[in-house]
Amino acid sequence: MNVFTPDIDRKPSKEEAAKALEVLRRFAEKALDDEIDALDPGIAALRDGGVPYPDLSRVYPTAFRADDAYRETLPDLQNGPSSLIKGENRLIQHVGISNFRLPIHYRTRDHGELTLETSVTGTVSLEADKKGINMSRIMRSFYAHAEKTFSFEVIEAALDDYKSDLESFDARIMMRLSFPVRRDSLRSGLSGYQYYDIALELVELDGVRRKILHLDYVYSSTCPCSLELSEHARRTRGQLATPHSQRSVARVSAVLADEGECLWFEDLIGLCRKAVPTETQVMVKREDEQAFAELNAANPIFVEDAARLFAEQLQADPRIGDFRVLASHQESLHSHDAVSVLTEGTTFANDSLDPKLFSTLFHVG
Repeated sequence: MNVFTPDIDRKPSKEEAAKALEVLRRFAEKALDDEIDALDPGIAALRDGGVPYPDLSRVYPTAFRADDAYRETLPDLQNGPSSLIKGENRLIQHVGISNFRLPIHYRTRDHGELTLETSVTGTVSLEADKKGINMSRIMRSFYAHAEKTFSFEVIEAALDDYKSDLESFDARIMMRLSFPVRRDSLRSGLSGYQYYDIALELVELDGVRRKILHLDYVYSSTCPCSLELSEHARRTRGQLATPHSQRSVARVSAVLADEGECLWFEDLIGLCRKAVPTETQVMVKREDEQAFAELNAANPIFVEDAARLFAEQLQADPRIGDFRVLASHQESLHSHDAVSVLTEGTTFANDSLDPKLFSTLFHVG
């Protein structure tokens, strides 16, 4: 009689493996932990609930050091293959970090030096087929230059570094700060600090670099129409009336010329003060308040006037190329604001506006 024994070395079929798996599952559901451990601890994974959570250390390993060999084992999803990209595989114009802060040194026009808290935004373009960037490289590149006294050259050096590190073709850095200038009152002889919101922007696009200086200038605007109507009421009816005026803000943005003298922060502030002299006051006594009322009456302006007056000063300065003026008169008469936008050149030309652009012009105490 011939006896056939099963071939124990052959690969089990899919059906045989499925039956064996079902048997193991039934065993795992009813067996004690000791029985499972004695057979194979991995069988516990077949229970409802899956793999039990491992018994991990809850003590912080103060003595552990990450050496180069260990760092090589760490996952790096940002620099993963294009197969990990989610969504449309497209170029991204801006990707990076916003509002990381550090102290930066600045020179003033009178050769003094200030150290001011500065908010930095740094972005690069991300090509299609690249999953992402290492965000911390932007910060590390900037910190490498942060101890130097500020200049646009320092920003350029930082931009060169992280553009190289991140292998990108376009890059941008913006630094925002509050710049203090001591201002005298109009008549009382008092003085105090006026703070100006300033941003410096360096943009490289298609191999061309632009240096841009942004300034928010806060002033009072007296409505010319309201002033004339108030005077009409006084003259014709002996009726006391007051014109309406309101706190107003202009955001002036100027592309700096490649050659020529430096345009200091104080210079751009001076151009704005010359264009619209009714800057809000810091220290005020009664004689200053009266003087401010007289100053406003001597310089009544609509929002259209403001945009053109700022443009007149910017246009005449050879250190300035393209520019933009955003003006917002935050009305005391109306429930809405009066706004205007005036641009020179292609840098700021835009068919569309950010829906909340003018709401960023509110300056509160």
